[in-house]
Amino acid sequence: MRSTNPELKPRGKAAVAGGDDAMKKYAAEFVGTFVLVLGGVGAAVLAGDRIGFLGISLAFGLSLLAMVYVIGPISGCHVNPAVTLGLLLTGKMESKHAPGYMLAQCLGAIVGAGVVLLIAKGGPGGYQATISGLASNGYGAASPEGFNAGAAFLTEVALTFLLVLTVLGATDARAPVGFAGLAIGLVLALIHLVGIPVTNTSVNPARSLGPALFAGGTALRQLWLFIVAPLLGGAFAAAVYRTLFRPAVEISARTAERSLEPQRAERIVSDRETRPRTPV
Repeated sequence: MRSTNPELKPRGKAAVAGGDDAMKKYAAEFVGTFVLVLGGVGAAVLAGDRIGFLGISLAFGLSLLAMVYVIGPISGCHVNPAVTLGLLLTGKMESKHAPGYMLAQCLGAIVGAGVVLLIAKGGPGGYQATISGLASNGYGAASPEGFNAGAAFLTEVALTFLLVLTVLGATDARAPVGFAGLAIGLVLALIHLVGIPVTNTSVNPARSLGPALFAGGTALRQLWLFIVAPLLGGAFAAAVYRTLFRPAVEISARTAERSLEPQRAERIVSDRETRPRTPV
């Protein structure tokens, strides 16, 4: 017999709505990480000889900056397991969503790297990821300037610490609302300027995973460092943030990244008033 208890129906609807909301978050993280890899890794592979380290650094920073404002209102725009870990450890996201976020980020990075590879293969001389590396991260002989594993590990921990601390600070309740994307995008560009000569810059396990799966060989053997070091950097950033900002009232990354609600409501009303009406 079907229950007629009215209290049961809202719960069912709420559960469905909650599930839909979670899937939107994961889809947004997939898209955001895809764009980050397409923009950053794509710049390195397809245009690196022309734009150099500075151009590649800007490509990563601008890709992230754009995605903060595109998918930030949906998922907070982590696009990085280390950022997700930092937000989780500081209570800025629900723990139940963390595995879905990280999985979506990894899948988005893999697809993004695959698209870059397909485009590169269409060039005049073709492209082999196993030979050219597909902008994968590495140390020793795989480092752009030959830096050893110790230097690479320290670089990735320190630069990820800087990235995640910037994300946490820029999305704090006392930070100006709506400007976090500028700080986060610019700091990612700065991080690449420092890190590209050392490791090709990871600070993002998903970004490292995507190219490494196609490059294979050394990139896969050294992948452990570009998973462990960024996660440690993210955890350190969370610890420092909780120490420095403990008196502040915490808000979610999603709330901090979107515009003030009155402004959003005003834009929605304005859009409805100016939209052409369809004749009946």
